[in-house]
Amino acid sequence: MSEERLAGKVCVITGTGGSMGRVAALQFAKQGGKIVGCDINVEQDAETTALVRAAGGEMTSIAPCDLTREDDCAALVELAIASYGRIDVLYNNAAMAYFEPMESIGIDSWSKTIDQELNLAFLLTRAAWPHLSERGGCIVNVGSTCGMLGYATLPSVAHAAAKGGVIAMTRQMAAEGRHQGIRVNSISPGLTQTHQTVPLLAEQRLAEPLLAKIMLGRVAQPEEIIATALFLASDESSYITGVNLPVDGGMTAW
Repeated sequence: MSEERLAGKVCVITGTGGSMGRVAALQFAKQGGKIVGCDINVEQDAETTALVRAAGGEMTSIAPCDLTREDDCAALVELAIASYGRIDVLYNNAAMAYFEPMESIGIDSWSKTIDQELNLAFLLTRAAWPHLSERGGCIVNVGSTCGMLGYATLPSVAHAAAKGGVIAMTRQMAAEGRHQGIRVNSISPGLTQTHQTVPLLAEQRLAEPLLAKIMLGRVAQPEEIIATALFLASDESSYITGVNLPVDGGMTAW
């Protein structure tokens, strides 16, 4: 087996300007993957591309790229095909959540969360599906423990619905993709240190009950989540499909 776990694989990673996406691009490239990235934020995505190349990796990207738009999804797929001729791995990392309680959430926040956490993964996967079918590629979706549990102190009804949808969609994609040799799995991170969670962790009344549910007693670092995504993207997981894997420090185990 090659020492590089993704040697030569063309990996489309979304949200490469953010905390998780940047780590994913760096780690996947370190393992020999050819990275095709995208993000809404032009500057942050450019920084990620520069970091990957400075580390000796290979990456091309498109920004701004709004994956809730079919045309932008098509453009990202076209970039991958024009650059490398194929897609081996699709890592649907990009997402944006809006946290509001059931009693006051507006339809705008609800719709934006569903659009930016569930619809974008569907739209890009649909665009990439014919190319993944050609070589029996694999898809890694990102769910959440919010799609598996209810949290008394976290106002996350829209986020829970979107991520629960991602988890369910993963199973069905795996069932339908089996004929083309496409493997589809999801990871469900628990509380993780990212740009989006910094404000949440700063609010003691919200953070303390969440931390109390974590067996390991701490939040995850992005590298710990990406290690699991890397495993699912590699041939090491060749007999795994249709699985949602919690990466949550034991949060969902009790």
